[in-house]
Amino acid sequence: MASFGSLKQAIFDRQTRKQQYQDHIRGLNAYDRHKKFLNDYVGFYGRERSTQEKLPVRTDQDTLKEGYRFIRTEEDDMNPSWEQRLVKRYYDKLFKEYCIADMTHYKSGKIGLRWRTEKEVTSGKGHFVCGNKHCNERDGLASYEVNFSYVEAEENKQALVKLVACERCAEKLLYKKRKEKDQSREDLNDKHRRKRGRSVSDDEHKDDNYERRKMRRSVSDDENKDDNYKRRKHERSVSDDDTKDDNYERRKGSSRGSKAPTSSDNPDNENMDEYLEGMFP
Repeated sequence: MASFGSLKQAIFDRQTRKQQYQDHIRGLNAYDRHKKFLNDYVGFYGRERSTQEKLPVRTDQDTLKEGYRFIRTEEDDMNPSWEQRLVKRYYDKLFKEYCIADMTHYKSGKIGLRWRTEKEVTSGKGHFVCGNKHCNERDGLASYEVNFSYVEAEENKQALVKLVACERCAEKLLYKKRKEKDQSREDLNDKHRRKRGRSVSDDEHKDDNYERRKMRRSVSDDENKDDNYKRRKHERSVSDDDTKDDNYERRKGSSRGSKAPTSSDNPDNENMDEYLEGMFP
């Protein structure tokens, strides 16, 4: 068992080393103190990595980006979380009369809108300066009321907003709609053109069919005429032959009946002979 004197000496030595360590730390500047702490940490814990996962740092800006709403509803205001309270406090500081537009992807119809901040209201951006985020035109401005259709929090929403824009940015604002109108007009013209082409081709096909039928009819008529002509010719030839045969038979019969009558056949001749005998005895 350790004696009281040895315990007292051990406590004194520990306090002495502690005091020396503190005096040494106080004598170092900030950079040397930082290096010493790192060396002591590595020497004590070794080079093994900590098994604890490092969570990403979440800032107020990240909270605003996640919870921001272009137009807040009563349900959003009823959420008691500190994130929603932070977002509502930022939303209340915005000036919701004119909008600021981002027309970077205007050709694809993707235009982003947001409300103006206090700094933009003070500088006149979006009111006396073009509301396009990347345009500072002050002349030829006009106010447009736009039906802003957007998707927010997986919901389709619509809102009527006012935007001040110059002539060039106004064309960008209406580019998608005009492009769709021109495309629909071209499609309609192409449809009419194809319809007229089909009608012309149908007429030509009808004309070809008509000419083909007409030629077929003319050929058949010619064939019928030839057949009728041949038939009539044949009939005439047959009738002529029959007529010739009849005439021949008739002439033959007449020739047979026209022989000179003999004395024995004609009684007038006998009377004449008797008369002559009486005159010349």
